[in-house]
Amino acid sequence: MKMKTLLGTKSPFLIIAALAVCVGTARADVIMDWNAKADAIAAEKKVLPVPQARTMSMLHVAMFEAVNAIERRYAPYKLDLVADRSTSKEAAAAVAAYNILLTIYPDQKSALDTALSASLSGIPDTDGKANGIELGKIAASGVIALRKDDGSDAQETYRPYTAPGVYVPTVVPIATTAAATSPWVMTSVSQFRPAPPPALDSETWTRDVNEIREVGARNSTTRTAEQTAIGRFWFLVGPPSFNPIVRQVASAKHMDVVDCARLFALAEIAANDAIVAVLDAKYHYNFWRPMTAIRNADITHNPMTPREASWLPLGETPMHPEYPCAHCIVSASVSTVLRSIAADEIELSMISPTAPGVTRKWSKVQDYSDEVANARIYAGFHYRFSTEVGKDMGRKIGDLTVRTQLRGLEARADPKQ
Repeated sequence: MKMKTLLGTKSPFLIIAALAVCVGTARADVIMDWNAKADAIAAEKKVLPVPQARTMSMLHVAMFEAVNAIERRYAPYKLDLVADRSTSKEAAAAVAAYNILLTIYPDQKSALDTALSASLSGIPDTDGKANGIELGKIAASGVIALRKDDGSDAQETYRPYTAPGVYVPTVVPIATTAAATSPWVMTSVSQFRPAPPPALDSETWTRDVNEIREVGARNSTTRTAEQTAIGRFWFLVGPPSFNPIVRQVASAKHMDVVDCARLFALAEIAANDAIVAVLDAKYHYNFWRPMTAIRNADITHNPMTPREASWLPLGETPMHPEYPCAHCIVSASVSTVLRSIAADEIELSMISPTAPGVTRKWSKVQDYSDEVANARIYAGFHYRFSTEVGKDMGRKIGDLTVRTQLRGLEARADPKQ
């Protein structure tokens, strides 16, 4: 799939003007603006993390393929797009984003039309703009075609286990079919599936279930006020829990539109693969959550793990199996990408709708990721061993993404790379 455009017989003045707009001052803001717009739509529609992660990865791969076609610095993901350097990167990115989101959220057409008009309004009406609009459409169509049969529409068939006539809760767990979705980077969703969780009479299990019984309880007397705030802060999950971090890193590094598009594309496809990988493992092992384990501790016949009949976690336990920690794998995959492409030591801050009035700050990307993992213990959702396994999976997926995807053309040409 190629696109070659020419400025034709336009005057030298118009040629210079087009180049000035489309090459010299193409703003990375367009990437971050559409990222934030997609987050806002998902929040309004209460989209769950798995479908939102799919949308965000499609959105940012399409924008990357569009702008990278104009100034080919990196290997494309799959599309073979070529455009003149006079083509407007801003127009191409905005239209690519618009068309992806319109396909996913057709009911948002009015709001998306307004957003697209705002993105395009500052770009002079030249051939560069027209060609950018066309290129954005082609990039979006190409990515939509790539993901058309990715398994994301698999029918849910989760079977609650019970004995004949015995009641079980009738709420179906979420994301039971996520592992049917084709990954962007991994060879299969089970590529990084971990070893089983520890035995219920092991030292690791005994230590970690007793830790969360104390620190993760709703009425805990050992969890500090700050730990409680951290636990509640990271009730926020999915792309909204890491997109603000990616936006801050891109801004801090003063990235141009191509590098910004690449950073977001790598982060989003790594996060998407992390989500499908962890849900594959979760439903493979079907391991019990702390609330279930602690209320049923007597059936493990482990005298070191006492039963607590009315134990509750700090927050409402997510509706899917415990092992491994999903929030941990996602934050670790994203932070690995950010540390590899940008830097680790960057001043970051964030707010969360699940902890009003609280602002969390970090001086390293790694600190943000580590806090997410600890938060799931404070919240009473995950055992420490599960957070460590999740972080390890995330690091592996982030590293694989950076090593194999959207690589610089010089690196690809070097046989040592």
